[in-house]
Amino acid sequence: MERRDFIKKAGAGAAAAGAVAAAGALTSCAQQAGVSAAGGGPNVSGKVFNWRMVMVVPKTLPIWGPGMQAFAARVKQMSNGRLNIQVYGAGELVPALQVFDTVSSGQVEMGHSAAYYWEGKIPASVFYTSVPFGMTAKGMNAWISGVDGQELWDELYAPHDLKAMPCGNTGVQMGGWFRKEINSIDDFKGLKMRMPGLGGKTISRAGAETVLVAGAEIFTNLQTGVIDATEWVGPYHDYIMGFHKVAKYYYGGGWHEPGSVLELMINRKKWESLPADLQMIVEACAAETNVKMFAQWTAKDSEYYRKILDEGNTIVAEYPLEITAQMRGYAEEIKSSIRDTSVIAARIYDSFTGFQKMYEDYQEISDWAYVRALKA
Repeated sequence: MERRDFIKKAGAGAAAAGAVAAAGALTSCAQQAGVSAAGGGPNVSGKVFNWRMVMVVPKTLPIWGPGMQAFAARVKQMSNGRLNIQVYGAGELVPALQVFDTVSSGQVEMGHSAAYYWEGKIPASVFYTSVPFGMTAKGMNAWISGVDGQELWDELYAPHDLKAMPCGNTGVQMGGWFRKEINSIDDFKGLKMRMPGLGGKTISRAGAETVLVAGAEIFTNLQTGVIDATEWVGPYHDYIMGFHKVAKYYYGGGWHEPGSVLELMINRKKWESLPADLQMIVEACAAETNVKMFAQWTAKDSEYYRKILDEGNTIVAEYPLEITAQMRGYAEEIKSSIRDTSVIAARIYDSFTGFQKMYEDYQEISDWAYVRALKA
């Protein structure tokens, strides 16, 4: 789902217990911080903080934009107006791809993005959004919050004076829309496809030509044959873009982004200036938003997938296993090359891949076994 070209132009995720804990944290964290319904407690100072948040996408982008405006409103409500966050969409205050530098420098206090936008600055950042054949939203939440992913993330961003945490997830994305049927890896040879990031590098290994197309131009380019295929997000956003009108084949099993985390990015000095109770409120609201946005994406994608099927104009299929097996080999080579970029990158890679192996072993006998049982 990496949207570099789009944003330049525009200028359930946790385990059940984790979801309950995240929602419950909104009350418990506030209580521990001394925030009462009457407005105040022993740890509450009277200082008011007026912060700004800049986003890498427009505020009008469904789910994402409204989700962050709801986050800001929730923080204000829980803090009794002591922390007010003004949300700016891409291009309103700073250009989208300047979010990282703007927050890092302290010019604004907060940003909301996807960590893989910063691959050019921090190669290992890709592991904190999604990597080809990585983990689903459930696995990403488990690694970040349940293992050592968050501690490594803190260490990765510390030299840039940043603190980050999960704050939204798209879930498993779709593999893409194609003007022709895909039966084998050979069908990617010479194929012109809009797929940026590590996914794009992966299909390039298979002989495809990756084309960077601005979001506003994808439909026209797909319609006229400038590109042969494109990926975007999932059924909801894809349908809004109108891809079903110009491409007949829709492939699932979006191996390129199986669980894309959205990050809340905070300038570390600004973060440390907040009283402990306000830090806890921000963390609790981010956890709530992480659950809610993933739920909304899942709900709308489910609704629009049914809509696409009912309209009957699209052939929906999974990628043949022969293709995904070969793509996974290419992807592993690309991911392992990131390990060599720095000491912290190696530690993140080892932690991520080590946990993913355990996670997949358990999923095989739990979630995936249940899915197989449903189909029996």
